[in-house]
Amino acid sequence: MEIILDKYLKENAYPGRGIIIGRSKDGSKAVTAYFIMGRSVNSRNRIFVTEGEGIRTEAFDPSKLQDPSLIIYAPVRVLDNRTIVTNGDQTDTIYEGMSKGETFEQSLRCREFEPDAPNYTPRISGILETGEGSFSYALSILKSDHGDPSQCVRYTFAYEKPLAGEGHFIHTYKGDGNPLPSFEGEPEQVEIPDDIDEFTELLWSSLNEDNKVSLFVRTIDLADGKTETRIVNKNR
Repeated sequence: MEIILDKYLKENAYPGRGIIIGRSKDGSKAVTAYFIMGRSVNSRNRIFVTEGEGIRTEAFDPSKLQDPSLIIYAPVRVLDNRTIVTNGDQTDTIYEGMSKGETFEQSLRCREFEPDAPNYTPRISGILETGEGSFSYALSILKSDHGDPSQCVRYTFAYEKPLAGEGHFIHTYKGDGNPLPSFEGEPEQVEIPDDIDEFTELLWSSLNEDNKVSLFVRTIDLADGKTETRIVNKNR
């Protein structure tokens, strides 16, 4: 069942980090979005900056940076006709694995959820493949087994023929809490509009004002591969 995305986000003060992938309503573009949120000073002290064809996180105020291990990484990288989007340094793991001929799923076999007890934040990842008018995508989540760090549960969801105007949304947490409860179930089905600015505004305005940090949105024209990108940072 399709959720109403802005309503869903407004009712969840802390979905954490989220990935959306889908196809524009007119069918002409692949669309992806990635957002980060934070509760601590360290997590909130970040911005997105461009790096090559992708993006990376960096400290807004370097003097306030504490532990960079789980907050400084490249969320988006591009490998030929594949765009990789993740919530951690597994972006590089996927990039390197697929460069050597591994599949998206195979490349993640060496990774698990984040070592941030007691939350054990899930690693969420997405891959978009475009070319010659075709488009497919997949989403992955690596999570603890109901908070038990002795087990890593792995789910991959593949969408081979995305419908126009339809996408899927996966995020790290069901909501706020202590410890933070991990996302459960299949990625949520969402509507994807045509206009990148409309989509960017819908997402940014729907995220919790206190907790939102940065947002990335990109469209890829399926006919010619041209991209449009929007980046919004709360810290300016």
